[in-house]
Amino acid sequence: QLEVAESGGGLVQPGGSLRLSCVVSGASLEYFSIGWFRQAPGKEREGVSCIMAGSGNKKYADSVKGRFTISRDFAKNAVYLQMENLKAEDAADYYCAIPKAGIVNMRNLCVVEFYDIWGQGTQVTVSS
Repeated sequence: QLEVAESGGGLVQPGGSLRLSCVVSGASLEYFSIGWFRQAPGKEREGVSCIMAGSGNKKYADSVKGRFTISRDFAKNAVYLQMENLKAEDAADYYCAIPKAGIVNMRNLCVVEFYDIWGQGTQVTVSS
């Protein structure tokens, strides 16, 4: 059964850093696009950063460019989100997700509707 599980959230001060992890089970990450999404209270879920299967092309939301970095480790079947210089507006529940179809094209790489398998999320709180 294909599953993803996130970890690494927590409380951090503005300007601080966190590293989120997502482990995939039930299939090899090599064949799947994968993404990080977030949802703040009262807001819609949005794509944060995603990485294509195969090429490894990456996509970032404008709000996180230059501060967040997505990476993957095939040996560990995991994807990571390194978050630097965190801001209050980054506070949200962060989710990892993959598409059952495996591949999402670049145009739709970080579009929520193209992802089917979701983790339970990990909470990120940014506060002094």
